[in-house]
Amino acid sequence: MTGNSASPHRHALRYSIRHAELDWRVDDGDVEAPFSTAYDDVYFSRQDGREETRFVFIDNNDLPRRLAAWRARRPFTIGETGFGTGLNMLCAWACFDEHAQAEARLHLVSTEKHPLTREALERAWRSWPQLASRAASLIDQWPPAVAGIHRLQLDARVTLDLHFGDAADCLSRLDGQVDAWFLDGFAPSKNPDMWRPELFEAMAAASRPEATFATFTCAGFVRRGLAAAGFRWRKVPGFGRKREMLRGERDESARPASEAISARAATPWFQPPPARPAAHVAVIGAGIAGTSVAAALARRGSRVTLVDRTGIAAGASGNPQAALYVKLAIEPNLQSRFYLAALLYTQRWLARLDPQRRWWSDCGLLQLTGDARGIERQRRFLNLYDLPSTVVSASEAADATSLAGIDLDQAALYYPQAGWVDPVALCHHLAATPGVETHQAELRSLRETESGWQLQLGQSPLRVDQVVFATGHASHDWLDGLPLQSVRGQVSTLALPQQTESGNGPTLERVLCAEGYVMPARDGMLTFGATFSPNDADTTLRESDHRRNLDELARTAPALARQFAGINPASCGGRASVRAASPDKTPYAGPLPDVARWRSNYAALGKDAKRRFDCPGSHYPGLWITTAHGSRGMVSAPLCAELIASRLYDEPMPLERELVDHLHPGRRLIADLIRGR
Repeated sequence: MTGNSASPHRHALRYSIRHAELDWRVDDGDVEAPFSTAYDDVYFSRQDGREETRFVFIDNNDLPRRLAAWRARRPFTIGETGFGTGLNMLCAWACFDEHAQAEARLHLVSTEKHPLTREALERAWRSWPQLASRAASLIDQWPPAVAGIHRLQLDARVTLDLHFGDAADCLSRLDGQVDAWFLDGFAPSKNPDMWRPELFEAMAAASRPEATFATFTCAGFVRRGLAAAGFRWRKVPGFGRKREMLRGERDESARPASEAISARAATPWFQPPPARPAAHVAVIGAGIAGTSVAAALARRGSRVTLVDRTGIAAGASGNPQAALYVKLAIEPNLQSRFYLAALLYTQRWLARLDPQRRWWSDCGLLQLTGDARGIERQRRFLNLYDLPSTVVSASEAADATSLAGIDLDQAALYYPQAGWVDPVALCHHLAATPGVETHQAELRSLRETESGWQLQLGQSPLRVDQVVFATGHASHDWLDGLPLQSVRGQVSTLALPQQTESGNGPTLERVLCAEGYVMPARDGMLTFGATFSPNDADTTLRESDHRRNLDELARTAPALARQFAGINPASCGGRASVRAASPDKTPYAGPLPDVARWRSNYAALGKDAKRRFDCPGSHYPGLWITTAHGSRGMVSAPLCAELIASRLYDEPMPLERELVDHLHPGRRLIADLIRGR
């Protein structure tokens, strides 16, 4: 997996993860189980894998008692060092359902260097009918073999974060803390590369003060590594034919010297603000950014007041169709890593929200390459990322034509799981989440109180614990000087000719993207565009912009454009709206920094960019922002919503630490200070 933000060259490492190499073996009870040929080891006990999981990990972490007693608003968090088939995690879920209170939540974090394919996972779970419904939720959302964090919502109360990559590397970049560890994986003699000091140190750094662990092994170097990292251990009886195993807990009195260098020591300004109550949260802005935050918080138990002066999806989220689209840099960087993670997350998120595809479609998307230079860029991109074909692949012009359903004269990158969304329907669906109350009102003032914030909405005051701003380009009014650019965009719509609607004309089957985009027709209407006009906040429709969109349609999809030859641009329908963009084209998502104090506290960066500071970043308590999503907000906003909700509820973050920092609203302040601005 790619490295941290201090090592930019490591971003060029490939994203793909090699799948597990399996054999299938049948035990005396005719139970088929996967066997790793690469590590020459079993995934679980062939005698009784579920009973072994219960004995080793569930009972030796005392989970039934701890889950029954859990009353915190944050979820109980379990970390695991080898996901395998998911048996341990699903057994933990079953234990949670059996013992935890109705208001409790469970968060599972598991690493896996060589994930099974979806087909192998299905085959492995045929032998476990007792856990079939839980396994089905896992299989339905199973992500492609791409390095990074994949968040799965297993049910309303249980979240699973799958970290694909080396266990020590993944956990060293985990932004979150764990209550109980399942120290699992192939036996130390079979897989010594996993059971190394860096793994135990990463576990210790990600442990809460009362964290426990359990593992099936008693190997001497494992005991020594755990002790050196700051865990107390003891031998206890093992399962079945294993005489002994280890269990233990974090030893706060024996913190190793290595922990003196915090993961945040080089970037203290990104230290998260202290946790605050989130019983009642106001979300300002009811576009995709605001409604996705509102739904994410309400699902966790917050009462959410969603405020917008013009109504739900009335701004930049009000177009008839929006593309699920990202344009990744030729060479991997932090921005591309975020957008790739966001695309994969949003696809799973939409499938869970609307499995019938009533208001979205994963029809696929073709990103046209253009000229010979574009083809060479495509080749470099595919080689550097090395992504699975289920995520993106090369498509020659003939294949692209077949996929699109219309004649194309260009090669393309094909994203088979991308597509389009009806953003208005999506925003209304999210705003209807239980626990969300919508108010059409203007925020006139904001004042901090002893217990939170008081908002003046028109003539009515509102007291809340915390506030999230999701106000797009209007965020200028509240952002305390963070750089933000307004970008006008106009889309055009045309009714398809009658012969096309009746099936006698070319029909576009996939989203096409080049300098502009065109969507598959919906309800007989073709949507295409969009113009890009920086520093322009006028939303009046312009005939000149319709003409530009028609010209771009002719370049992108001439077979479609010919159906509208000679049409008067004034006859187009359409919509103009204003998006917000940051200078580096990455969204802002996180706590709102106190700009004046950042500039004062970290002014010395202008003379020494490597200067170390003791003071954490100063943030306005209980104020958060998600904005600057630009033209890719339909992809970026849902994952940014998870990021903010996870922080408010003290959960593990859905992105690696360096990506969380990359989205932080204060990143531009630090960059400007270093540059002497």
